[in-house]
Amino acid sequence: MPDTAPDAGDHDARRAAERAARASYGRLVAYLSARSRDVAGAEDALADAFRAALETWPARGVPERPEAWLLTAARRSLIDAARRATTRSDATATLVLAAEEAEETRMNGLADAFPDERLKLLFVCAHPIIDPAARTPLMLQTVLGLDAGRIAAAFLTSPTAMGQRLVRAKARIREAGLRFDIPERPDWPDRLAAVLEAVYAAYGTGWEDVTGSDPRRAGLAGEAIDLARLLAALIPDEPEALGLLAFVLHCEARRRARRGPDGAFVALAEQDTTLWLVPLQREAEEALRRAAGMGRIGRFQMEAAIQSVHALRGRSGRTDWPAVAMLHDALAALSPTIGVLVSRAAAHAEAHGAPAGLTLLDAMPSDVVKSYQPFWALRAHLLARIGDAAAARQAYGLAIGLSEDPAVRQFLRRRTPD
Repeated sequence: MPDTAPDAGDHDARRAAERAARASYGRLVAYLSARSRDVAGAEDALADAFRAALETWPARGVPERPEAWLLTAARRSLIDAARRATTRSDATATLVLAAEEAEETRMNGLADAFPDERLKLLFVCAHPIIDPAARTPLMLQTVLGLDAGRIAAAFLTSPTAMGQRLVRAKARIREAGLRFDIPERPDWPDRLAAVLEAVYAAYGTGWEDVTGSDPRRAGLAGEAIDLARLLAALIPDEPEALGLLAFVLHCEARRRARRGPDGAFVALAEQDTTLWLVPLQREAEEALRRAAGMGRIGRFQMEAAIQSVHALRGRSGRTDWPAVAMLHDALAALSPTIGVLVSRAAAHAEAHGAPAGLTLLDAMPSDVVKSYQPFWALRAHLLARIGDAAAARQAYGLAIGLSEDPAVRQFLRRRTPD
């Protein structure tokens, strides 16, 4: 028995630390950063706190409030780092801010229920002095905890280049001493687009891990929905914030239908609509209705409108593909990203036939799509539909090789022509 107890303690401690990271990483970093005005320092301090937890909790037991324990440990790490950094110009300010916050915690019990500062951190990351190319990646790392490698893959760049970009952005925040506040309304246009894009990208990353098996992405979809709701509440007269909320809610409503009982991947057109969550769809439709009433159309409203048309299949039993194709045309005019263009081709294939979809795919630059899995999956499907089995097999092979999800790979293998 004594031989197994430490292993059990290690397991419990690791599970508790993972739960705390999934539930509170962004809130912890945002809270610490807002006090120290040093994002990198806050991340380092929190990393120290998690290491300390994994060393301490197995022997002493998991604390009743793990997040409060981590916050206290991270704050102490910030104070220690500030004391050591005697040559840094900002060391005194960091030390004073952290020490003041430690005193507030002792007096008021703030660590038990620390405020949510994530929106402030998102807007700081979108400040005009930050390189525009770094804003969304910076938010994904600091607020949502994604590593530089995964962010680099999403932005089609190397992990090294992305890591350097993020380091420079964090240093810029510290050197400029930016205040962690929600900006005044006149300053929003320069920042809001990047904030919305980060929440959108975070949801997409979490959406890809439908089984929740990847600890690097666990909980991301839920956190992105939480942030979308916070943004919509903060700026209820901003139609794009409402459009983003409607989009993520419509997608989330279908989560249960994306896997069969055996874990197999289920394509949208084949999903059991009785598994779609009607309350989330209703909430999405209400947000989209409010956005439409403001008369300022944008990308995220268009994305939500497309999902709204798909949702109608739950009531009508059919998808209005011409409407989906038309909406994709409008979306491509607003935001001609690789994902949008591939989705547009899929919609036109359904509305007007496989050759129409292939024509749109053929028009996309080969260097852009060569490693984009959805492109090859769609191309393979359309080639099989027109009877070009040899070309379809080749495209399916590329799509399978680019797929990270085993269930998706199996789905594509089943579709591959003999």
